[in-house]
Order: sequence, then structure tokens, then C-alpha cells
Amino acid sequence: MKKIPAKKAIAKPAASTRLKSSALLDTRIVYCGDNLEQLTKLPDACIDLIYIDPPFNSNRNYEVFWGETKEKRAFEDRHESTRAYIEYMRPRCVELARVLKKTGSFYYHCDWHASHYVKVMLDQIFGENNFRNEIIWKRSSAHSDTKQGMSQFGRVKDSIFFYTGGETWTWNAQFTAYDENYLESEYRHVTKDKRHYKETDVTAAKPGGDTEYEWRVKRKLAPNSDWEPDLDAEYKRPQKDWEYKFVKPYEKRFWAYSKDNLIQFWKEGRLTHRETGMPRMMHFAEEMPGVSLQDLWTDIPPISAKAAERLGYPTQKPLALMERIITASSKENDIVLDAFCGCGTTLVAAQKLKRQWMGIDISPTACRVMAKRLRDVCGIPENESLWKAQRGFVVRDLPKSEAELRKYPHFEFENWAVVALGGIPNKVQVGDMGIDGRIYPVSAAPERRGKAKGEFEFTDVWYPIQVKQTDKAGRPDIDSFEAMMLREDRKLGYFVAFDFTSDALFEIDRFQRKQGRTIKALTVREILDAEINKSPA
Repeated sequence: MKKIPAKKAIAKPAASTRLKSSALLDTRIVYCGDNLEQLTKLPDACIDLIYIDPPFNSNRNYEVFWGETKEKRAFEDRHESTRAYIEYMRPRCVELARVLKKTGSFYYHCDWHASHYVKVMLDQIFGENNFRNEIIWKRSSAHSDTKQGMSQFGRVKDSIFFYTGGETWTWNAQFTAYDENYLESEYRHVTKDKRHYKETDVTAAKPGGDTEYEWRVKRKLAPNSDWEPDLDAEYKRPQKDWEYKFVKPYEKRFWAYSKDNLIQFWKEGRLTHRETGMPRMMHFAEEMPGVSLQDLWTDIPPISAKAAERLGYPTQKPLALMERIITASSKENDIVLDAFCGCGTTLVAAQKLKRQWMGIDISPTACRVMAKRLRDVCGIPENESLWKAQRGFVVRDLPKSEAELRKYPHFEFENWAVVALGGIPNKVQVGDMGIDGRIYPVSAAPERRGKAKGEFEFTDVWYPIQVKQTDKAGRPDIDSFEAMMLREDRKLGYFVAFDFTSDALFEIDRFQRKQGRTIKALTVREILDAEINKSPA
């Protein structure tokens, strides 16, 4: 039997990017910086829905790949112990509880490393009585977690703790598809046009309303003929080629519907009859909403390596997961906040579902990438003027000074420079052969191919980028970059540093005159100035 999917909300791109702005605070903004600092600036009880997916206390190193910019950088959860992790999260959760409306909802996404400690902390902050669910999401397929000779059960789930701001909150019931075995057993009847249905009784144990009548039916005296209501206004003498019958409820039973209602059900094609002539209500499988959503979510798979939405971020969550949460716990034009928004999945889902939104992330590179994702996926412009007219979005507090960039971790600085130039950071940070990133000119954009056109044709037209987080790049740095350009046969390359020595600049000039190959030496200050000049008005 064909599986009947549940009737559930489907996210569709907004017909217009214009949404009603909030009177309490600005929305459709990505803030770059520490979320604790930004949260303290928000007024009390101003957010309808909060979702956070903070770094887990996992003591693991991740290799992060951003699909749209192919960034790969190493980062660590910066919490030496569970206590330190909870101490880090507590003041942030206190602020999140403060800004949540009494009718709002809060979701905290975490894994097994600290989930039990997180639950205790959240009970203290939001109140035990405001705890609604621990949602279990199956985030991976079955696998073995055997390590160093120690065996254990495979870990395949995450926990999502669901709290509300008070005793009443926004709720839109969600449904999942019926199990096929259930459909086979419950909706086993099939109409002539192949619609599956189940039958229910039209009688009741107690009388009510217009229930004192006989149900008159007739059928032709022919093979496979079915009963149908005899709707003649007056009873006529039976015709010899028809069979007639008067049907009453079973003993000690009563009609549950009036005669007019049964007639209407028949006209709508929702009434059938047993061999005895007793009418029965028809409930069609495709019209049923499905099974009410439970707290075990196994129907949303993790993002596969070939998924179109994949950015490569190791903790990236599926868009469908965020759409489910936002649909269940908010209404159109409600304000959604993600204070650890990473690659921006929450913001994309909120925009598609016509919600207002705010995002905060400490990584400038992440903020750039999610801004690009909002532009490309949602089709909304990053523009100050259009944002003021409620038709765009903005990114705030990106670094604007050399002093800020000098404090960046090495890989984060490289990513900033490459992305600022419109390039794609190298997927390998160690042994990168002198290439920190590549710029692919628009004219060299490859064509998509494959079944779903999800694969790219190979293109060899690209320009290398080298980034040095030093006060001055010297002649040896340029010599190494030149060797790479010769090895890769590149005619143009970009070299980024805070400054260059005179020997380095002389060598760049010599290389162009002798080899006919150009190295564009760019300082951090020049990139910052260019960004300021090209910022939307």
C-alpha cells in the first residue's frame, strides 16, 4: 500500500521579503560578537522563540568545512570541564530567559556530553514547571562506538530541551506520516478510484438531536450491486427490479447524526453501506492529518555528504529540523532568535516561514557565510537602506580595525582574508602547498551536471591566495609564493599581509617583468577600506 504522508506545514519562500517590523527591537540582523554582550542590550520579554545549539562540551577537535566557501578550520570546544561549560552557558541562559516572552518557547540543543547538567541548569533558570519535553532527535545512522578496546552502545541521538516562558504558549500541532502497517490494517478498504479508507459507526450509545428515523435504502437486483439511500420524497411502490429495506440502529443504539446529515455525507461521497444496509462513515487516509508528533524524532535524517543544503559544518542541523521547531512554536511575523547561529540554518528557516529573526555569532567568517546564504537561498538583499524599508537585512559589528584582526586565531584570520576577497578557503590548513584559498572568476563558473545537477564540472581557471598574519611579509614569503605559482602555472595570485618589506615589493615587480606573472600585494588596511567603501548605504 502506498504510504500516505502526514499533513504538515511546508516551508515555502516568502512571496515578498517585506515583513512587519517589531516595535520593540530591530530584526533581520546578524550580530557578530559575544552573544552575552548583545543579549544584555535587548529589552525584557521581546522574543517569541529562541533556539540555541551551542558548542558541546565534547573535548573533541572538529574540522569545519563551509560548503559555500569551502572553509576548513580547526576549532575546539573551549571548556576544560563540564563545570566550566555550565559556568559559560549559565549567564547566557539567564539573559535568554529574561528576553523570552511569557508566551514564548525556548529550545536548547545538546548531546550526551553535558545534557544532564544542562537540564538541571535550565530547570533552575526557566523553572521546572516550564519544562515541556526532552526531544530525542536521531542525528545519525547506526554505527560502532568501540574505541581503544572498550565497547559501548552506538551514540546516535541528540537531546533538545523544550521550555516555555509561562503556562500558556504558542503551539501549532505537528503530525507525522502514518506507519505503513497501521495504514494496511486501518485503511484496508479501497474505493473504485483507488482511495483507501476506513469505516466508522454512525450510531451512538445515547440519543441526541434528530435521531428518531428509519434509514431507507435500495439496490438493484443485479450482481455486485450496492445499497444506496432511497431519497424519494414519498414512499412509492417498489419496482420489481429493485430491493428496498428500512434500517434502524442496532438494539440499544441510536443514530449519531440526523437524517439530513447522513444524506449530506452520501452526497459528499463519505457514506457506504454494509450488506445489511446499515450506513457507515468513510474516512479517507489522505485526508487524515497523521500521527500527532511525539518527542522521538526519527523522520528527519542528518545532512548527508551529498545534500544540497550541506555546508560542511560538522554540527550543521537540517533545515527541516528548524522548520519543524519554528512552525510548532511560533506564528508568522513572530521574532525568532538564535544566539549561536553558526551557519545560519535557523535564520534561513525563519525567513522562509515569514518570521522576524535575529542571529548572533562570535565568528566573523560565520557571519559572512550566513549572510551569503541568506542572500543566495532566501533572495533577500544585504543592504542598509532596504533593511530600513523592511526589505533587506544587515550584518553588524564585523571587525573594522587591524587591531581586532591581529587578535584573531591564525586560521580565523586566513578565512577572513580569503572570504573578504571573494575566494574559497583551502580545505587543507596543514601542508596546503602555499595556497590558503582560491578565487574562481565568474567567467570560469563551472556548469552543473549529474542526475539532480548537483555536481560541478571541473574548472582549472583559478587564482591562488596566500595570507600571512605577520607585521610585514618579506622576500622569503614572496619567493615561496612565486614557486607555487610556477608549479601550478598560475598567471595571477593574491598575497595578503598587514604590510610588505621593500624587498618583498621589489621581488613582486621583478617576478612580473621576468615571468609575466602578476602578484597582487594587498594589505589588511586596503581590504578593510574596500569593505567600508562597498558597504550598503
